[in-house]
Amino acid sequence: ICAGLFTSAPALASENGSGHYLPGTAATIIDMAPTKPGWIVEPIYLHYQGDVNGAEQVPVAGLDTLGMDAKLDVLLAGGFYSLPQPVLGARYSIGAYLPYVWMTVEAAVVGDIASRKIRDTQSGLGDITLIPIMLAWESESWQFSGTLSVYTPTGDYEVGRLANPGLNYWSVDPFAGISYNNDKTGFNVSLNFGVMFNTENLDTDYLSGTIFHLDGSIQQMLPVGPGFASLGVEGFYLQQLSADSGQRDIFGDFKGRTVGVGPTLGYVLPIGENTLVTELRWLPELDTKNRLQGDHFWLKIVYQF
Repeated sequence: ICAGLFTSAPALASENGSGHYLPGTAATIIDMAPTKPGWIVEPIYLHYQGDVNGAEQVPVAGLDTLGMDAKLDVLLAGGFYSLPQPVLGARYSIGAYLPYVWMTVEAAVVGDIASRKIRDTQSGLGDITLIPIMLAWESESWQFSGTLSVYTPTGDYEVGRLANPGLNYWSVDPFAGISYNNDKTGFNVSLNFGVMFNTENLDTDYLSGTIFHLDGSIQQMLPVGPGFASLGVEGFYLQQLSADSGQRDIFGDFKGRTVGVGPTLGYVLPIGENTLVTELRWLPELDTKNRLQGDHFWLKIVYQF
């Protein structure tokens, strides 16, 4: 059900070495768009820790940095409502996510004469994500979805600060998904892809490039107790399509990329007509360019009623 992550986690080659979309945002059963009317409550916890090679420069909130070490913890409160009436033959849902961010960033800031090592720790409200459109179509064992996520610059941000809970610009992310779920064998495969467009950060005159993202998963459901355990694997690929603009010439054609794969473990518990789903993910980044390289740890809980 998770349709986007809404923090300033250091992730892509965009300004601050970061972007609004993170690997693991939408890839598995728990992320599928709702297909029945009603409410969904979704708390999420994310931990990320990564670093950049000390010889690589990254633009951060108006600063030029050499190398970077970052640690991020995010607690998100998400909610959706699915209308009882179909729209275009699909189940229509709207939702939003409210994030609270704790982050620590350490890097060498490049000055006119020499660089100096700085460590910054901040916490606060992150960038809220609005989801005005989420459509889901079903056809036997197949499900197709289309979603629009809008990331709003609500998080705390300050020019010249390494750690910022917000990114200080808008992002729009239309993406689509397709999944196959065999109720008899418990086999599930999902694929989600989209393109994120960013607006300019008016405080730094910096425009982060357009980003393509692809997430896929394979899962096997097994009857365990009163519910079903899920074992699977998720892979992801993020590629910046257009270079950032507004940065100093030293950064050149600044584009980012990340590729990775990791295990997932979940449990689906039917409760009458309602459903409770829990999932853990470990998603290490295996190949990166112009970005931090590290590990994403997710805990997602969805209660549909």
